[in-house]
Amino acid sequence: MYVLSTLYALRQHLGLEASDTSEDVRLLDALSSASASIERHTQRRFLPRQESILHTMNRQNRSELLLADDLLTLQSITNGDGTTIAIDDVVHVSSGVLILTNGATFSYINTVEKAINVTGIWGYHPNWTTAWADSNDTVQDASLSSSVNTITVTDADAGSSPRFQVGQLIRIEDEYLVITAVDTSTNILTVERGAQGTTATTHANGATIEIYQVPNDIRQLTLRWALWLYREPDSFARYMPPILAESIAGLRRIGVGN
Repeated sequence: MYVLSTLYALRQHLGLEASDTSEDVRLLDALSSASASIERHTQRRFLPRQESILHTMNRQNRSELLLADDLLTLQSITNGDGTTIAIDDVVHVSSGVLILTNGATFSYINTVEKAINVTGIWGYHPNWTTAWADSNDTVQDASLSSSVNTITVTDADAGSSPRFQVGQLIRIEDEYLVITAVDTSTNILTVERGAQGTTATTHANGATIEIYQVPNDIRQLTLRWALWLYREPDSFARYMPPILAESIAGLRRIGVGN
């Protein structure tokens, strides 16, 4: 499941009663389609993911690398000849460029094509340092095995809006998980493990659960578009309405081919 808003938020947007779940499948389909369309039009991913991406080296400037995507956290760089570049020797420029300092350079052996392997957390968020919010809840299982797809929490629906919602991306230590179902009577979350390129691992009782905060403008656009798709289910409605297209024009990534 990959959505930029939650099922609960869309149901609220439509004014549906909490007990009315008859349209949930269609609503999730609309959310998924809206999320994919927004990312296609902006050429950006709005949920963070762990990935290694191969980049083509700049022959004319061996200290500069144009990035293929938005980079949130740089974890490592491996040259085409197998050597690594120290993170301290890298300056990440917000326009999508890595610049090396301290005399470091990118290198290759046979070809510059896809010679540089950049590993990190990729995606777009205007304020990455505040992108994860503490849920004020923790893992209540004695030990959360890497092979199980349910998590027991203290209070699944605390707050004016439910603390945990279907479609949320959550983080426990270094693992990302997607909530696919919430049982408020048992306080059990059903989740997709090892989401967004991360690895499912064991977590101890009491491990903190964080919730990813999708940029508010993207979340609201997703709801508006999903509402349109839900109400206009014919194929022609899969194209973005002009008013929504105008709203996301300024979010489009100006990318450079690698």
